[in-house]
Order: sequence, then C-alpha cells, then structure tokens
Amino acid sequence: MNFEYFIARRIIAAKEYKSSVSAPIIKIAIVAIALGLIMMLISIATGVGLQKKIREKVSAFQGDIIISNYDTNFSNDSQIPISREQDFYPDFTAVPEVTHIQVMALKGGVIRTETDFEGIVLKGVATDYHWDAFEDFLVEGTLPDYSGAISNEVLLSSYLANRLQLQLGDRITTHFFDEESSNKIRSRGFDIVGIYSSGFQEFDEQFVIGDLRHIQLLNRWEDDQIGAFELLVDDFDRVGEIGMKVYNETGSDLDMQTIRDKYYSIFEWLDLFDFNIALIIGIMILVAGINMITALLVLILERTQMIGILKALGSSDWSIRKVFLYNAMYLIGVGLFWGNVIGIGLLLLQKYGKFFPLDPDTYYVTEAPVYLDVSYVLLLNAGTFVLCLLMLLIPSFIISKISPVKAIRFE
Repeated sequence: MNFEYFIARRIIAAKEYKSSVSAPIIKIAIVAIALGLIMMLISIATGVGLQKKIREKVSAFQGDIIISNYDTNFSNDSQIPISREQDFYPDFTAVPEVTHIQVMALKGGVIRTETDFEGIVLKGVATDYHWDAFEDFLVEGTLPDYSGAISNEVLLSSYLANRLQLQLGDRITTHFFDEESSNKIRSRGFDIVGIYSSGFQEFDEQFVIGDLRHIQLLNRWEDDQIGAFELLVDDFDRVGEIGMKVYNETGSDLDMQTIRDKYYSIFEWLDLFDFNIALIIGIMILVAGINMITALLVLILERTQMIGILKALGSSDWSIRKVFLYNAMYLIGVGLFWGNVIGIGLLLLQKYGKFFPLDPDTYYVTEAPVYLDVSYVLLLNAGTFVLCLLMLLIPSFIISKISPVKAIRFE
C-alpha cells in the first residue's frame, strides 16, 4: 500500500479532523473551488453559446461566404447579376470545406397597407435554399415551397407583422422601384405562409423571404441570372482561410466576401468574449488556488507534531509533502464535484427552461444561449485540478524547514 496515501486517508477520515481549527478554512477553500468552477462553466457555456447563436443567425440570412459580381457594392440590393452556370455550382467540390452552396438575390421594396408602410428587402431564394435555421426561427405557419411554378408565398418576420398589423394568411402588396419603367414603380402581391422570429432585429426588421423568380422578373434578368451565391462551411473559425480558397477557385469576374468581413463590427464584438472568458478563468483559478494554499498552510501548522514524528522515524521531506498533497487533491476533488453538479445543473435549467432573458437590441438574442460540450467541461476540470495542485507545491516546501525536535515539542 502507498504509505503517503494511507496516512492522507487516515487524516481525512479522522473525526477530530472534521471538528478541528482548520475545518472552517477547509470548507471555505472547497466552496471557493466550487464557485470558481461554476463561474467558469457559466462563462464558457454562455459566451461560446452566444457566439455560436449569432453566427448561426447571420449565416441563416447571408451564408458564411458570398460570391457576387465584382461591381456589386455588397448593399442589400443585387444590382448586377451573375450567371448561375458556373463550374462550382451546384457542388463546390474544389473546396471540400464548403458543405453547401445556394443561389439568391436581393431587392429593396416597400410593403404598403391601408394605414402603414415599411421598407423591406426581399430575399429571393430557390429550391436549393438551406431552410434548417428557419425551421428553428418559425413561430407560426409553414415554410414556403418553391419547387413548382413561380410562387407568391413568403416568410415575414414577427417584427414586421406586428408593425404592419399583418397575420398569417394575409396578402401583402409590395412596391419596387424600377428605373427602366415609365411609372418607376412595379408592384407584386405576396401571401404570408409563415412568420419567423430570429431575435436578430437587424435582419428581422428588413428581410422578407420569397421566390427568386420574382426578382428575376422585376429586374428583367434571364432565367440563369442570379444576384449571388451563398456558401456554408464546415468550420466557421477558419472561414477566412476557406474564403481565400473559394476566391482562388472562382472566375476573375467574381468577388468573394465572408460574413466576418461584411459584419465586421459584430464579429469584433464577439471576439471580445474570448478575452473575457480567459480573464474570468484566470481570476477564478487564482482565487481557488490562493484559498487552497491557505488551507494547506493551516493543515501543515495543525499537523506540525505529526510532521516531526514522521521525520524522526525517517520519512523524507518529499514523502511528507505527498501526504498533504494527497489531502489537498481530495479537497480539490470535492470542490470540483460540487462545482460540476451545481454549474451544469444551472446551465441545463437555462438551456431547457430559458429563465434568463436578454435584450435582443444589445445581444441579438432573446435569452442567454447555452452551449454544453463534454470536451471543454473535462478540460476545464483537468486544468483547474492540475493548476491548483501546482500552486500547492511551493507552500508544501515549508515542510522541509520544520525541525523534528522543535516540531515534536510544538503546542
């Protein structure tokens, strides 16, 4: 049997240990580790969750990478069409990181009712559109079907529906500006078959999802002409690198832009979360480590006579240090256990109960999103355990300074 481990177990199991002077200090150290882990779990789960949620929402409306005409100024109106007939469509096999490619076009317009009007952007999509995100956004009705003849079905946001007092099934009249027409205005009637809410007001207040063929007719384009291609990638963290690969595989008359470039300010704000998470983790581990150092020093002081006896019997300094380090490992483990139980429990409550709402005008989401992954939970536990233990190696060195004769006589 491991001698040091045996002594450490006897100390932990002793009744006087639980009612000693060090007991409240030990409890404080355990609570500090538990609270630190809870804070770290919450900061990572909500921080990463918010980043992923906003990325998914932006991708749902704009894709991860946009390919358009070089002369297009990337406004919310497709001025110059490009041909659908490209080597990379409908499968972008040259860049394996591209998981999906779809066509679209944008057209600015105005929805007019008897009492109100609102400026909108009609986003025209086709049968290849990736509807997965909008299935989550859908709050009423169904998704439109563009597989047959040209369709008047559209998706309208709940934000626009509330402002214009529209409901599911209503018919809306939308006016579009046309420079080539004599009356300058062309109108289209659309039927609302679904109402969505992404919580991203910047998009909800302007985008109406409709049939791409309407924009082709309004702009007098050919059947094979579109506004842009939208690409989805398998790893958003590498979207810049993947974007350059895409750019190298497209023609000289086509331009490429990632959504990180298009919405630079949003993603710069999201990147700040990485620094905040790292700062919180650093502070929490430091606080937990300091509390454990205090607890260890009190344990050593309380067991000074035992240290002297063990030294007198021939135990080495490192052997005695291991006794207290085993003891500290037990305390760190208890703190981590309760930290995981409470922290993960709170995160699961938020994930499925959505008890903590957020202001969508500030955070682009209606509630604090939670991202739970076993890998980062295990890594966080292992990192906290190892770092706290390393911090305890220095104070445990005080054992080598204790004289056996003075320690045995110590009161």
